[in-house]
Amino acid sequence: MAILLTHATIATMTAGYGLIEDGALVAEGERIVWIGQTSDIPAQWQTLPAQNCGGRLLTPGLVDCHSHIVFGGHRAVEFEMRLNGASYEEVARAGGGILSTVTATRAASEAELLAAALARADLMIAAGATTIEVKSGYGLTVADELKMLRVARQIAAHRRLRVVTTHLAAHAIPPEYKGRPDAYIDEVAIPSLHAAQAQGLIDAVDAFCEGIAFSPAQVARLFRAAQDLGLPIKLHAEQLSDLKGAVLAAGMGALSCDHVEYIGADGVAAMAAAGTVAVILPGAFYTLRETRKPPIEAFRAAGVPMAVATDFNPGSSPVASLPLSMNMACTLFRMTPLEALQGTTTHAARALGLTDRGTIAPGQLADLCLWDATHPAELSYRIGATPLHTRIFGGRLDA
Repeated sequence: MAILLTHATIATMTAGYGLIEDGALVAEGERIVWIGQTSDIPAQWQTLPAQNCGGRLLTPGLVDCHSHIVFGGHRAVEFEMRLNGASYEEVARAGGGILSTVTATRAASEAELLAAALARADLMIAAGATTIEVKSGYGLTVADELKMLRVARQIAAHRRLRVVTTHLAAHAIPPEYKGRPDAYIDEVAIPSLHAAQAQGLIDAVDAFCEGIAFSPAQVARLFRAAQDLGLPIKLHAEQLSDLKGAVLAAGMGALSCDHVEYIGADGVAAMAAAGTVAVILPGAFYTLRETRKPPIEAFRAAGVPMAVATDFNPGSSPVASLPLSMNMACTLFRMTPLEALQGTTTHAARALGLTDRGTIAPGQLADLCLWDATHPAELSYRIGATPLHTRIFGGRLDA
């Protein structure tokens, strides 16, 4: 099966925006086979039924490289608590935060978790996502972490969406391990990692390195176990303080360090040297009313690639829309619209270790978004309205 798109403004994302005016694209099967001017379509494809894009903007399908959409319950009450002055750490230390979602997730069946996750995935698809990462981390037992990962793996069987699954058992310390984080790493995090890998449930390994979670030494033990299994690593790093998690993760070749509001110059340098992506998560910054911004200018100066993601989760970032996250990244952190779009295409794919998406070029997956827009900056400019016209997934237009 082949498709021909004509008369589009194509943002190839291969060199900046890489705009092709009055562009055309041919896909055969799941792959792009040709792009260029509409006037230059090769004869072999000129007989294909053409989809006239009417000058609309065509971009790579958006990639959400950080989300937590498999969970039970909600945390609207904590939203009220924070409005009344409670900090993220105060909510967590009072037994709320991640642990309240852990209770609800443990109580939910796989069918219940899947139904809820699919509803959330639908919101992400409607905003232009074609690839998403989904983390575990709300089970915090071997059985419940595996339950979450099985659900995450099932999403792609029910939706036209590519899903990357990430083991995040080192997300929080459950009540039964209070004061015993090393035991939790040894008895839950590492065993669940081995079990998940044996069952083909994971593509990467993550951890939360923070004073309310796990120390760099504890994270390093988990990451060494991941590397022994041949799995890539990434880290929730420097969200609330600078524990030098980014230095550790980059030194171990991490794909990404995420949040990074409190990262120091040594962390930036380590990420630049390793080619580690900084995943910027403005939804959490906004929801938690944080004041410490990630050092965007320092990342720019050092050449650290910056991705942008939703961090879709029940507590600190109930955000499903990548275009909204792009707007927040520009407005709150002064990223440019080009950086924001690179952050949800090229650099987001890199943050997941994927090389076959995030740009429009021959050989790449034909995962694309056609927008009711004529310039890429419009995607970051609008607030709360997603101008998605049509999504193309694997060379097929969505119905």
